[in-house]
Amino acid sequence: GVGIMSSSDNAKKADKDQDEGEGGFFDKVKDFIQDIGEKIEDAVSFGKPTADVTGIHIPQISLEKVELIADVLITNPNPVPIPLVDIEYLIESEGRKLMSGTIPDAGTIEAHGSETVKIPVLLIYDDIKSTYGDIKPGSIIPYLVKVILHVDVPVIGRISLPLEKAGEIPVPYKPDVDISKIKFEKFSFEEATATLHLNLDNKNDFDLGLNALDYEIWLSNVSIASAETKESTNIKKQEVTTMTLPISFRPKDFGSAMWDMIRGKGTGYTIKGHIDVNTPFGHMKIPISREGGTTRLKKEDDDDDNDED
Repeated sequence: GVGIMSSSDNAKKADKDQDEGEGGFFDKVKDFIQDIGEKIEDAVSFGKPTADVTGIHIPQISLEKVELIADVLITNPNPVPIPLVDIEYLIESEGRKLMSGTIPDAGTIEAHGSETVKIPVLLIYDDIKSTYGDIKPGSIIPYLVKVILHVDVPVIGRISLPLEKAGEIPVPYKPDVDISKIKFEKFSFEEATATLHLNLDNKNDFDLGLNALDYEIWLSNVSIASAETKESTNIKKQEVTTMTLPISFRPKDFGSAMWDMIRGKGTGYTIKGHIDVNTPFGHMKIPISREGGTTRLKKEDDDDDNDED
């Protein structure tokens, strides 16, 4: 006799059927009729598409703006393609709208297919700060992306699929910089070598992983150094990190301004440059600058602890 088999065994029994004579043949016919039945059922029943926000990326972030891209995966269970009429989206923080928009004619989802639609959102920090004065620069704010997909499904008609996903974005703050002192190791008419003590005050609620720093420094309006260092260090959140930068120049190229400066033991300076950093939200290149600061010049043999001069 023929044992009862579940349909999942079909594949396994397909080649055994040849020698099972009649029973095998009837099984085949039964399977065949069932297949046709499923196909007919498929053709007449239309189901709702499903959708999900699978991820949100930050491709670009700066002091001015942040770009978010929300990936929305839409699956069409139907035997015909389904047009996306439009996509409405809104991004809010703690119930307050940051921005919204609509993407018209966002394409078509193939029959029995699925597709990821990318929704780009651009947030301009000045707009956010001017709307909500209490959003503090340097802070990390929660956000919620809300998406409504409007699709036309045959037979069923137009339906709307609401989705949402939460995350966090920073409102980055430019670190304050200041040169606390310039310590000369060697000073002659021909060559001066010194170490610059640069303080970076990170007022953000997140660490900055420094990859590189480029800068130009002027003392008494004379440009004495410009360099790029590939120094990697962690600039801790809500802390001042001091970096030491070696510089060298030829005092004789600067004439009397340099000598006046050295004699005075203190001088006005300007520094401009960029820090290249990693943040928990992505990579950033942040400008740093300080104009009209004053710093102390120290010779190697000065007592370093005597900070009163």
